[in-house]
Amino acid sequence: MLCRAGQIRRCAASLSHTISKVAASRQKHTLPDLTYDYGALEPYVSAEIMQLHHSKHHATYVNNLNVTEEKYQEALAKGDVTTQVALQPALKFNGGGHINHTIFWTNLSPNGGGEPQGELMEAIKRDFGSFQKMKEKMSAVTVAVQGSGWGWLGFDKDSGRLRIAACANQDPLQGTTGLIPLLGIDVWEHAYYLQYKNVRPDYVKAIWSVVNWENVSERLQMARK
Repeated sequence: MLCRAGQIRRCAASLSHTISKVAASRQKHTLPDLTYDYGALEPYVSAEIMQLHHSKHHATYVNNLNVTEEKYQEALAKGDVTTQVALQPALKFNGGGHINHTIFWTNLSPNGGGEPQGELMEAIKRDFGSFQKMKEKMSAVTVAVQGSGWGWLGFDKDSGRLRIAACANQDPLQGTTGLIPLLGIDVWEHAYYLQYKNVRPDYVKAIWSVVNWENVSERLQMARK
């Protein structure tokens, strides 16, 4: 009996050590740096909004994702399926928040706006009729999001065509719909309320003036590979 108890203690100690090593070796997610200053998107998006959105809201998703993943790794090592299942909503919410915002920052540029060029413009005309029609459709879908969420221009790899979709909360586009994200518009109130109050359509109209079409084009090229 004493021998068996000793074995159990040694196994428990070994498992604890393994979990600690896994947690320590796992590369944690970090808040990405912006390639422009917080005030660079003014007057379309204020510096105050950008600072709060990036350094507070996105940072919270990153921190909570790291904490949740650590708990998930512990549950995985213990074979605790109940806890693994219970952690799924937090993984989806915080992981989605990190994925979505990381794309969003690169989709914007102080030198943005105007119209896309090359293959992206050709794809837009083919799938929507014109650039203006695509803007109108995506704006309408984005404004119509109930509560909090995102409007997306995505690439359907199976058909090779562009699609517009909306996702609730922080649900990631690819994980939710299978579409590869090209351009996202965040319509959580923290993205615009300090400047546009409850007039979401004005915010969505303004955001087109800072869209980084070069980044969107690069994402399309990568999605097609």
